[in-house]
Amino acid sequence: MDEEGKQLGVVTSYEALEMARNRGLDLIEVAPLARPPVCRIMDYGKFKYLQGKRERDAKKKRGGEVKGIRMRPLTDDHDLEFKIKHAIKFLQEGNKVKFTVNFRGRDRTHPEFARKTLERIVEETAALATVEKAASFEGRAMTLILMPKPSAEKKKPSAPKDKPDQPDQPEAPAAEPPTEEPKS
Repeated sequence: MDEEGKQLGVVTSYEALEMARNRGLDLIEVAPLARPPVCRIMDYGKFKYLQGKRERDAKKKRGGEVKGIRMRPLTDDHDLEFKIKHAIKFLQEGNKVKFTVNFRGRDRTHPEFARKTLERIVEETAALATVEKAASFEGRAMTLILMPKPSAEKKKPSAPKDKPDQPDQPEAPAAEPPTEEPKS
């Protein structure tokens, strides 16, 4: 087969290599077990590039990269709202979000505070995300991973309206510019 997908028929390997060299392309063996083996004339570098690009695109569709947000068990309400805003932005971009609650000293004796905080995060992001990994301890930290719902990806937040809805009022007619009198 040539670079355009046309069948060239059965040719010897020497002739196939010569055709590929004349076109400045590579001879790739596609089906080695077939009788006779099937080969294709193509630009192998371009083929590998496109294959890698398809894999990268598929990876993005599966959830993109993981963005991390760290906090303490008794994070204040305002700070938590701020972190949730960031998480919503990440989820809308199609990324996963990993919340990590770090424990220090005696914080470890009250993991219920961290669970309560993480439950609040799950409730507030429920419209955009699903829980991929529930809250669990990993060493001195409790983690939660959220992944975007398929409908939430690539969805941009709507711009806030500056003015409340008002009934349409007719516009005032535009004033005509003054006409100049010719000077003599």
